[in-house]
Amino acid sequence: MKSVLLIGLGRFGKFIAMKLHAMGHQVMAVDTSEERVNALLPYVTNAQIGDSTNEEFLASLGIDNYDSCIVAIGDNFQNSLETAYLLKELGAKKVIARASREIQEKFLLRNGADEVVYPEKQLAAWTAIRCSSENILEYIELDDEYAIFELEIPLEWNGKTIVQLDIRKKFGINILGIRENGRLNMSITPDTVLGRNKSILVLGQEKAVHKCFRI
Repeated sequence: MKSVLLIGLGRFGKFIAMKLHAMGHQVMAVDTSEERVNALLPYVTNAQIGDSTNEEFLASLGIDNYDSCIVAIGDNFQNSLETAYLLKELGAKKVIARASREIQEKFLLRNGADEVVYPEKQLAAWTAIRCSSENILEYIELDDEYAIFELEIPLEWNGKTIVQLDIRKKFGINILGIRENGRLNMSITPDTVLGRNKSILVLGQEKAVHKCFRI
């Protein structure tokens, strides 16, 4: 169980709070809006109404006690930037901040943020990938070259084993797991047989995955 400070309770922050709650983590939620704070009370351990750009207010939260601090402010980048900076100054172990543009990502990383999430960019990449083929069930970008894909198993692979296909040697693609009837099996062997009622989880360069699966 982790202890997380979540600042900014708009739509993005709300979904983060709900997910953290479902995962069993402790969440301290902060926002300037009493209405937003009250709406999230069922999903957080504690909540405060306050201005995160106020150093005295932030210090009162005991910043160094949290495993992670998330800055999910989406409507005021100046406040987001100041908050990330103050969190680091007050001893935050890890600061994760939201950006909506590339220039914001650069400023945040230079001024306190350890990591930056870029929801619009990530969603755009997922939408473009998803539209390119109906066989793609899931997509996680790791960097500019590599990604994890979950794909439907091609018809011609039906009944073949992983060693017979040998896609690691041919395309440099690693098979991470196989999903069958909604359950993911990560304990696969070279003799694992593929079938049309399953999907496959692979890791590799995007170009190689596109070529291998003819996307």
